[in-house]
Order: sequence, then structure tokens, then C-alpha cells
Amino acid sequence: MASIRDLYLSKVGQTSDLPMLLEVDRAEGVHIYDRSGKRYIDMNSGISVSSLGHCHPIVTKAIINQVSSYTHTMVYGEHIQAPQVSFATQLLEELDEHFESVYYLSAGTEATELAMKIAKKLTGKYEIVACRDAYHGSTQGAEALRSDYDYKSGYLPLLPGIKHIDFNNVEELSAISCRTACVICEVVQGEAGVIQGQEDYLRALRNKCTDVGALLIFDEIQSGFGRTGRLFAHQHFGIIPDVLLIGKAMGGGMPISGVVSSKKIMETIVRDPALGHISTFGGHPVSCAAANASLKVLLDTSIIDKVKEKEAYILNRLIAHPIIKEVRSAGLMMAVEPTRRKYLKHIVSKAFELGVIIDWFLFNNRSFRLAPPLIISMEELSDACDILLEAMDYAQGKYSN
Repeated sequence: MASIRDLYLSKVGQTSDLPMLLEVDRAEGVHIYDRSGKRYIDMNSGISVSSLGHCHPIVTKAIINQVSSYTHTMVYGEHIQAPQVSFATQLLEELDEHFESVYYLSAGTEATELAMKIAKKLTGKYEIVACRDAYHGSTQGAEALRSDYDYKSGYLPLLPGIKHIDFNNVEELSAISCRTACVICEVVQGEAGVIQGQEDYLRALRNKCTDVGALLIFDEIQSGFGRTGRLFAHQHFGIIPDVLLIGKAMGGGMPISGVVSSKKIMETIVRDPALGHISTFGGHPVSCAAANASLKVLLDTSIIDKVKEKEAYILNRLIAHPIIKEVRSAGLMMAVEPTRRKYLKHIVSKAFELGVIIDWFLFNNRSFRLAPPLIISMEELSDACDILLEAMDYAQGKYSN
């Protein structure tokens, strides 16, 4: 009889030739357990999704309660569903007064697609400016925003009118003009290897968009919901975009995303024509209930307040190792770069063997990713760092002769 591993490889669509192949049995808190009972410290959080860890009791209770009441009843936007209203109300209270409305979707890439549609319809223009080495999703519109030709070459032609500029380069803002419908920008570039936006750049970008009549869209799908030490990364600078994209950690492990903006901007898709955008499962009541519970936990506890302390602890432990060149971080969104690229594969594989899950970046092959659950304790962080340092010792030893 075929094993579950064999069935997985033969029956389930793959994203790469080298999947991790961790056979998950259960997960709780910061730990994932495989089918043999081996325990792993999850220092990846499913790419910044499980910020409250796995099976958080408050989130789990909210999911069970909602499933017991109702699940899907109608395409989003037609029925009044309390979980949608509750989350939107709670979230908007934490944002600048410009933000008045939340449009729910199922995945981050859908949020990108909707934001582009809004910008084009509202402005009557189709030129979109994005930053090089940014990642906004893998549907065709979002794919067009990638600057890396190798990733998108097999799917051409994509959307016309896309221009790319260097992140944090004020001089390149001159590419934004009266022909530009919108600029889509991460506040912290994730897949580039955690590159923080500089305040002078983000402020100049805001001013440029205002001057030419282009919408400024901040993609905080990965950096949002406490990951950087504030609820959203743009709040560190007080720079307000026209449109905010959210997702990943939003649902406490459940699939949900959203576009947040003013009522005036969001009404762009309501008429001329009607039903300008539809999402069958966007705002699913179970996902909204989970999101509502997750946000309440973040707001009612000191979890976000402790992010910077945990960031400093990891940085100080890892940067001391002789093979580590740099640790770039925005809270618990971190990239660790060894002095030699060939150390990477040994660090990642040895850490996994020893029971710590870390990950790679799409557009940075010199660093590995750390994005632990925000709830991780200092004791658990110490254990994880001990293992990472042991993995670094192992990598160093591979090339000591």
C-alpha cells in the first residue's frame, strides 16, 4: 500500500521539485509534530501567518462557535454577517481615520488584484508602478508586478503598463507621473530579504503620489498584525497610504485577506458597472470569526509590545556567530545572511534535522528567513537559537579544511 508521502507526491499538485516533506500530525503553540512524534520549533509561521502560533485556544474557540452557527450563506456582500462587521469595526478603530471600509477576500494576491482594479477605474489610467524585488502574489495581475523576469517569463504576456523602480531610491520616484494610476509598495520588502522602507523615501513617495494624482497602495500582507512591533509597519512612520492590503496573519491561521481604504475609494467598484468585484469566499464567516478573535488577542495583550525585545534577543545571539555577516530585521520579520552563500543549505537542512523550521526567500539567495510566532517565549527562543547556532557550527565545519 502506498505511503501518505507517496500519495502526496503523486496526487497533490506541487510548487517545486524539492518540497520539505514534513508529514504534519498536529501543531500547537510554536511547535509542529510529525507523524513519528518528533517536535519542531516553527520559526517560520507558515511565512508569517501563524503569528499567534498554532491552534491558539481563543481563536480555536471562535472558529468552533462560528461553525456551530453558520458557515457560508451567500457570496460576500449580500448577507449581513456579524463576524464581518465585528472585525471591520475593531480593525478600523486601530487605523488612521482615512480608513473607513474593509473589503474581504480570501488570499493576499486577491487583495492586490482588487487594489489594481480600483486604481485603474478610479483614476482612468492604467500605468502601475511597483518596486523591484517586491512580491505581491502569483495571480496574473500580481505576477505582472514582479521585476524578476525568470519567474514570470513562462506566463507572458501579462498586464501592460507596469513600470519598476528601485525601493528606497528617492531619485527613481521621477518615474511616477500624471500617467500613473497607482504605486504598489511594501513597507518592508519581504522576499527581497527583509529590506525596511526608509522614512524619507516613504514620505517622498507619499508626496509624489499626491502631487500626480496616483493612489499609494501599501502592501502589508506580510508585515501586518504585529509582525514589526506595531499593528502595521506604516504606523512606525505615520505615513498613510490611500489603500492598505492585509492578509496572512489576519485570520489566525484561517484564509482571509482584505483591502482597506476610504468609503469613497471603496465605492469605486459598487456601480458603473455594479458588481465591479466579487469574491465567493471573501469574508467567510468562519475566517472572519477567527480574524476577529486573533485581532482581539493582539490588542488585549502585550504580545506586540514584546516583539522588539524578542527581535533584539535573536539578533544578538545569531550575529555573534563568526559565519554570520548580517541580520536584517523589522521586528520578528528577519533575514540572516551568512558570510558565504554555500553555508545556507547546510544551516537550513541541519536546523530542520535538529528540530527547527526556517525558510528561504524568493528573491534573496544569500539569506534565510526567520518569522517565529509572536507568542514565542524567551525560553523557546533560547532553545531555537541554540539549535540555529549548532547548525551554523555544522555549516562552518563543512568548509573548515
